[in-house]
Amino acid sequence: MPEVRVVAEDGSNLGVIPTEQALRRAQEVGLDLVEVNPKSSPPVCKILDFGKYKYEEKKKQREAKRKQTVVEVKEIKIRPKTDDHDIDVKIRAIRKFIEGGNKVKVTCRFRGREIMHPQIAQRQLEEICRAIEDLANIEQRPTMEARTMSILISPKPIVFQRLASSRSQKERDQARQIGSSPTANLLDGTEDREDTDDEDDEDDDDAEADDDDAEEKEE
Repeated sequence: MPEVRVVAEDGSNLGVIPTEQALRRAQEVGLDLVEVNPKSSPPVCKILDFGKYKYEEKKKQREAKRKQTVVEVKEIKIRPKTDDHDIDVKIRAIRKFIEGGNKVKVTCRFRGREIMHPQIAQRQLEEICRAIEDLANIEQRPTMEARTMSILISPKPIVFQRLASSRSQKERDQARQIGSSPTANLLDGTEDREDTDDEDDEDDDDAEADDDDAEEKEE
């Protein structure tokens, strides 16, 4: 490419200049000429430390990947004959999944003549929705498919906010634990003991020297 638009190492815009001139400028300051926007016309290049640039890019990618929340779809199964106590147990399980940032598919399966009373399953699913409405949104309303009726529930944004806050707090706690690690204190104690040992050795040497002097005088 004969010309490029160049951003200097200090962030200033050098405008469109010949590529050879841009390369010389980068060499003069001991940096690299890196193409950052090849689709522009002319392409945009920046004068920078390429090694540092690659490191920062990888660091950003790792950070973005770490902050990504992987959403899984858990499934809870019920029957039209499932009693109230078991429904409560299912609701607690659903809340746990939702609080963990997962979607939940609740499926009611019909057997035999149960298919003739879909309103029972409808009531069960509506009851479940009311019990978790503080945490979840109904992504898919009750729908019939073959001999099943199901709904899809997804966490509300506040759930992801809590998870992110909890994750950040955990990282801060880990950082503090590393800073106050017993290993560091142990090393400090070892150094102190080594100093004491050195002093004891010096005292022993002085005592031995005094004994030698005393023996010479006796002779």
